[in-house]
Amino acid sequence: MGHIDVNSLQYHLPDGRILLQDVTFRIGDGDKAALVGVNGAGKTTLLRLIAGDIEATSGAVVRSGGLGVMRQFVDRKVEEGEEPPTVRTLLLSVAPPMLQKAAAELDAAELAMMEDDSEPTQLRYAQALVDWGDAGGYEAETLWDTCCTIALDVPYIQAQFRPASTLSGGEQKRLVLEALLRGPEQVLLLDEPDNFLDVPGKRWLEAAINETPKTILFITHDRELLAGTAKKIVTVELGSGGSAGGTVWIHGGGFSTYHEARKARFDRFEEMLRRWEEEHRRLKDLVNELRQQAKYYESMAAKYNAMCTRLERFEKAGPPPAPPREQQVKMRLKGGRTGVRAFECVNLELTGLMKPFSTEIFYGERVAVLGGNGSGKSHFLRLLAGGDDVAHTGTFKLGARVVPGHFRQTHRQPHLEQKTLLEILWEEFSFQRDNASPALSRYALNEQAEQRFGQLSGGQQARFQILRLELTGSTMLLLDEPTDNLDLMSADALEIGLQGYEGTVIAVTHDRWFARGFDRYLVFGTDGRVYEAPEPVWDERRPDRRPVKAGAKS
Repeated sequence: MGHIDVNSLQYHLPDGRILLQDVTFRIGDGDKAALVGVNGAGKTTLLRLIAGDIEATSGAVVRSGGLGVMRQFVDRKVEEGEEPPTVRTLLLSVAPPMLQKAAAELDAAELAMMEDDSEPTQLRYAQALVDWGDAGGYEAETLWDTCCTIALDVPYIQAQFRPASTLSGGEQKRLVLEALLRGPEQVLLLDEPDNFLDVPGKRWLEAAINETPKTILFITHDRELLAGTAKKIVTVELGSGGSAGGTVWIHGGGFSTYHEARKARFDRFEEMLRRWEEEHRRLKDLVNELRQQAKYYESMAAKYNAMCTRLERFEKAGPPPAPPREQQVKMRLKGGRTGVRAFECVNLELTGLMKPFSTEIFYGERVAVLGGNGSGKSHFLRLLAGGDDVAHTGTFKLGARVVPGHFRQTHRQPHLEQKTLLEILWEEFSFQRDNASPALSRYALNEQAEQRFGQLSGGQQARFQILRLELTGSTMLLLDEPTDNLDLMSADALEIGLQGYEGTVIAVTHDRWFARGFDRYLVFGTDGRVYEAPEPVWDERRPDRRPVKAGAKS
């Protein structure tokens, strides 16, 4: 078993700003703890400090039990002149340092043998084999064989030299996770382990986290994964002032009580400040009262001086600590009334992606589009948004007064990449700085006003996309994986915004928590059929599915 102790950790950015300040918490033996917080709060940096990738400005981290780390991007960038990573190097990237060192020497010795078959080279190769065995290399290869068979359906001996780039993001994540969860390290740090996993993969991850006796600290924005696994939640909070670093708050319960506990915590901050202000007023009133009495009664002078000293000490101690800054995101999605039928299609087929289907969607409905990658879901939204490049047969039409607003999954919009947010708002909506600032502030983007769209984080780009949808006056929202890059608070804000939206919503999603709020579920099946289900379908082997019928309203 293993544990993590973080004590008074502080970290300064290269420009001198404090990112993290006085971070202290403990993850005990066998704990399953989630690390959450808004985009940019410092979650990944904190994980890197615990892993030892970077050094803290001050403070200490104590660990036991051996450490396994899965970083946010397992498909690292290949430097010029470097060999592209293979399945073997991918597995080695999460192996213990001693094993990585032994592997590097063994590879170097093998290369040397190809060029020079002299006795010293042979001795070097023989020693490298011995060191590889002493480091646990043969046991690791046995483990990797199991991992490759499970994740890739082929044994390690066949997969080891396969380029990692030929694996999907989900396959790479699954392979690395299998190696870490089955490996000897008793403490695991996982940075967004659910990214790129489909829903069956996420369900496997939940079960694996719950079943392993290992100590795990993981970053995630997936609320379903949080609810199903985290027994403790560590929140990285923004500092209360512009120069103050972030701190952490520990919730010792699961996600089901997290929001209630967080609200109660902020209420306590307000209550402490209210009590301090009341006591401050009381002391000042007593000082004023005793000052008046001391003018007439010499015996009151000592009490007056004592009260002045007490007030001075009280003010010197200062008010209670200010609460951490909260990222306030308020999405005012308005919409508008349209015809009764917002969308209808007859024998619609996206060429090469799906079989013909017919359906109707009515004003005000919330329709979730589900299905595996490559089934045509994103193409379907693009077609509804007016995409002329989507090859199709059959007919479809939007209802009267339907104005589609399209949220793109990848956020890739080349015509916006080099423009600042202010420039975009001016060109599209004639917003000057005075008009733009309130809108950007509601989406926690005011500090990025002069930043280019292409330089924003994924979460910031997603929020800005939603702001543009708000300002266009769309009456039908076409959302392609809108919660993928949103932090917890932003995802909650989107759901609240959609509840007040007067229009129709069609959303492609793999977010199980988000999908619960929809009325209908349109499933793009692996066999090319499109069918409707009474509840979210993440595994098509389930029998409770029915074909979509033309003109049918759920």
